[in-house]
Amino acid sequence: MQFDLETARSLVERPLSMREIEGLLHGRSEAETTQLFYQMAELLRRTSAITDIANRVSDSLSLDVLFPRLMGVVTQTLNADRSSMFLYDPETSELYSRVMQGNVMGEVRFPSNLGIAGSVFTKGEAEIITADAYDNRRFNQEVDRRTGYRTRNILCVPIRNKNQEVIGVTQVLNKHTGDFDLEDQRVLEGLSQQAAAALENARLFEKVERQQQEEAMLLEVISSIVSEIRLGPLLEKILSAATQLLDSERGALFLHDPKRNELYSHSAGGIHSTEIRFPSNAGIAGECFTSGRVINILDAYQDARFNPEIDRRTGYRTSSILCMPILAKGARPIGVMEILNRKAGTFNAADERRLHAFCAEAAIAIHNAQLFEEINAERNYNESILRSMSNGVLTLDADGVLRKVNDAAVRILRRDEVELVGRSLAELFVGRNAWVASSLEKVRSAGKTDITVDTDLYVEDANAVSVDLTTVPLVSMSDERIGYMLMMEDITREKRMRNTLSRYMSKSVMDQLLERGETVLGGINREVSVLFSDIRGFTSISERLGAQETVALLNEYFTDMVDIVFAHRGVLDKYMGDMIMAVFGSVLQDSDDADNAVKVGSNMMAGLRVLNDRLAARGRDEIRIGVGISTGDVVAGNIGSPKRLEYTVIGNRVNIAHRLEDANKYYGTSVLICNNTYKRIKVQSDVREIDLIRVRGMEEPVAIYEVIGHHTEESFPHRETVIEAFNEGLSRYRGRDWMSAARCFRDALAANPQDGPSRIYLDRCEIFRGAPPSRDWDGVWSVQSKY
Repeated sequence: MQFDLETARSLVERPLSMREIEGLLHGRSEAETTQLFYQMAELLRRTSAITDIANRVSDSLSLDVLFPRLMGVVTQTLNADRSSMFLYDPETSELYSRVMQGNVMGEVRFPSNLGIAGSVFTKGEAEIITADAYDNRRFNQEVDRRTGYRTRNILCVPIRNKNQEVIGVTQVLNKHTGDFDLEDQRVLEGLSQQAAAALENARLFEKVERQQQEEAMLLEVISSIVSEIRLGPLLEKILSAATQLLDSERGALFLHDPKRNELYSHSAGGIHSTEIRFPSNAGIAGECFTSGRVINILDAYQDARFNPEIDRRTGYRTSSILCMPILAKGARPIGVMEILNRKAGTFNAADERRLHAFCAEAAIAIHNAQLFEEINAERNYNESILRSMSNGVLTLDADGVLRKVNDAAVRILRRDEVELVGRSLAELFVGRNAWVASSLEKVRSAGKTDITVDTDLYVEDANAVSVDLTTVPLVSMSDERIGYMLMMEDITREKRMRNTLSRYMSKSVMDQLLERGETVLGGINREVSVLFSDIRGFTSISERLGAQETVALLNEYFTDMVDIVFAHRGVLDKYMGDMIMAVFGSVLQDSDDADNAVKVGSNMMAGLRVLNDRLAARGRDEIRIGVGISTGDVVAGNIGSPKRLEYTVIGNRVNIAHRLEDANKYYGTSVLICNNTYKRIKVQSDVREIDLIRVRGMEEPVAIYEVIGHHTEESFPHRETVIEAFNEGLSRYRGRDWMSAARCFRDALAANPQDGPSRIYLDRCEIFRGAPPSRDWDGVWSVQSKY
């Protein structure tokens, strides 16, 4: 048989002479001659098949066309059931082929080292599987079981290009007669070699065509997102485009929040409807973000980093994951794109390449949208500031034309925005308001800020609005003049309030009050010092002087006394006839409120001596006053009806101060203070304790003290001797030693016969000597008068 095949090949492959042909046929039987001619015909048929392949592949660059044509020739030439041709895909390290699946051309892929075809491809050596293919462990019987086919023998050869590189394999199954032999292998190798160039060209053509299609698709997808500048809709479009580009089911787009170092998303392919956040290093997305590397997971449930909790909650099944960092300029990561479940298998290198290119463009779009969002937020922020400002703001361009006004400016000028915008200041501010345009001209010529304070601006109906105006130049980052800004502060109300408040408090207190705002004037509990002063015997004085001179005297007296109150941060609460009520700490609290009140009481006495000197020079009688001071909690606030409100204080401490002022008449003193005031003053050497009394309407006894620092030697002679004797007498008095106490008080009166408290205690000692108080006496003297 081998002899006949070699003889037939000689007859076919090279021309022979008649003598050589007769020599080859000599001595052969008719059957042998027939067999020889059959072998020649078979060789001619197979040789023509190689030529036929060259003709069949010359007119097409489509693998969809070439694969069926070539497999048809191979199957027919080798007299087999079927055949397959597989090409190598270097991007996925897979062997693939095109086969008809129903009426649609489908693609079959498997790892390039799998099965008999994979072994031939890897080794680059042909293999013949004779006897039974099922006996070969590399043979995968699963395909036969699914299709019902029975593979008996296999011939598989590598396909090499012109550089002798293996680019695929050709596989033939089930030869009709016998097993495949070396001649079949030689023929199949010839057919494969003839087809190799066409297959490689078609593969390269498809690769180029696919790249062009991918580029066109990528361009189309990118075009759909670059037109969107709003971040929210842009992220939705990017995610939709990415899933479409990779032919996948869904995905998620996470952006980085640098302030909180978190990844967050509003767009998660239908899995999440609200924003989700997690640390930027958590999970698969976190690892992708922090490492900057692509993560391609073929089976999510086999990866320890995957959290299946979301799948359990949603009923979704995550199979494959492709996670790609989104990098801005300078390779700075700004987010992560996570695509789930490629519809046709798992994600491959081509998918990674496409997503990488897409994410590069998406990063630019996201960055631009974020910038737009920041600019828009900044603009809205500035607009909100302008709207919320109580000062009017007018902005002008470099030509001095008004371009923007805020709500406060509209309110101050009492003109609509449309009446203002687009006009120059010279048109808007004329006549008595021309000073506004003049301010702009000063800034234009000097390039410096111009400030005009407390100037009247005349608006509609010739009403004057008092304003402070500041005009400033606006310059760009390169110091170019780009416009001007005018800021108007309406001080009309403040001006009226200042005029009113200046009658009740000093300028420094008034300035602080206006700075802190109206909330200070609301009802509030606070500790204050209350001072009352009253002229003694004023009724008889007014009767002697008459109406006009009484008013003149009161005005002169009030002027001196109120100046003293204001000099020590006091607030004039009210006048009540000849009485003055002042409060320290009702508007603005200070740790020196009690000291200031006592200083005012002492200075009133000193000021009264000066006033009496003036009265004496005019031939008028001198006047005497009493002062009472109490410190403690009161209610301070605007009190009254809506038609008339008065900022004042109410509470027991007001009543005590009033009664202490009146008690001066009883004790023969000038300035009395309560125990609370005494405790809070810093200098207590010029104060002596007077009594412990139970005031009508109050259960708790009140300790009272006399302020004596204002006295001169003339008004209080031998003060130290008197105070020493008085204090000793008071101690013995409370110890129920009436005789010793009386002796001390007599010593005090000997030094100063006008000391009222010593005389009162001397009288008490005489009373208690005849009728001592009960054993539980606490030293309190119950006042039976109106005090």
